[in-house]
Amino acid sequence: MSEAQIRVVVADDQALVRSGFTMILAAAGLDVVGEAADGEAALAAVRRLRPDVVLMDIRMPGMDGLEATRRLLATGATTTAGEPTRVIILTTFDLDEYVYAALRAGASGFLLKDVTPDHLVHAVRLVRDGDALLAPSITRRLVDRFTSTSGVREDHGALPTLTAREREVLVLLARGLSNAELAAQLQLGEATVKTHVARILAKLQLRDRVQAVIFAYESGLVSPGS
Repeated sequence: MSEAQIRVVVADDQALVRSGFTMILAAAGLDVVGEAADGEAALAAVRRLRPDVVLMDIRMPGMDGLEATRRLLATGATTTAGEPTRVIILTTFDLDEYVYAALRAGASGFLLKDVTPDHLVHAVRLVRDGDALLAPSITRRLVDRFTSTSGVREDHGALPTLTAREREVLVLLARGLSNAELAAQLQLGEATVKTHVARILAKLQLRDRVQAVIFAYESGLVSPGS
């Protein structure tokens, strides 16, 4: 799929933010097919336009971005090519407490609102290709803050179904390593790493890499700050 065919919906209650992101993405050859000022409008736009990626602000009037994300992903929204529509959460620098809930709901990552243009474009491309936007430093802060304060340590009976190698891959994935970094660390080919990740997701019945990271922390396989 060519970059020009990456279809994006921008959902934010501030017109200036929407227009700024739209200009940045359009300049990079991405196709912003719609904008929305609240969660209801975002859901309607996704149903009508079937974008590849939604940039979703959290704090919007009426239905907020968190509820919109939950509903969008629960309904199994798909692109015009039949692939899952991906959601990137937009948040402020202090890491909104709702971000963790949004990631648990199935969002593919999150961006700070002061993101650079290059990082924004890279993030949309990365997520459209099925990867997760997990900057290690931000992810550690996020998980440390919300798993430690909530005391989450859920009983995940599926963990023993993983092989030793799959557990090793999951631990490294939870620390924010990309497929290329995983391959280098484990001295494996990227195709083999992708196979391991796919098997982990299937065995644990997880949507994507973001949920795998959350699973690793919530199950106690990886500890915040480790």
